Amino acid sequence: MLTIFDDMSQVTETEVQRMLPLVDKQRREEALRYRFLFGQFACLKSWLMLKEMLETLEINDMEMSHNEHGKPFLVHHPDVHFNLSHCKNGIAVVVDNAPVGIDIESFRHIDDALLRYTMNSSEIEAINTSENPLATFIAFWTKKEAVLKLRGTGISTDLHHVLNGIGYRLETHICHEKSYAWSVAYYD
Repeated sequence: MLTIFDDMSQVTETEVQRMLPLVDKQRREEALRYRFLFGQFACLKSWLMLKEMLETLEINDMEMSHNEHGKPFLVHHPDVHFNLSHCKNGIAVVVDNAPVGIDIESFRHIDDALLRYTMNSSEIEAINTSENPLATFIAFWTKKEAVLKLRGTGISTDLHHVLNGIGYRLETHICHEKSYAWSVAYYD
């Protein structure tokens, strides 16, 4: 199951206040640690999206823990896997019966240093020869981030070789209209 939220007109103080009582104390505290309204909104909205998805699977116990790299998991439902991501243009949540990773990113300026740090030579070539280099860069970035989140390691590895491994199935979608892309990664 996968869901994307991208109606950013809903990012309001009123909506944050409406969502606060709908989440547990820990999530409320986490949301309120965000300094800016969008962070508060995204924290609450992604949690409520996840909760709704889990309820369709008849899972109401959302007690969480985290692996050594910070990837969350359901304590009492080890066979249910999920991942969350958000950017200024959208929020993405995925739930599966196997490990899964998701990333969503807004289109943003890329400089040469970032390109060289995150992409290998064949990826740089694909980006530079693309009709839309920015969208191509963000597509590669979301794929890499989704794979790293699938592994549960975070960005703790050489980013040039993340996509060189076999054994991953990736889905990538680009929303040109709202200037973002998202990718989801599964093990084959």
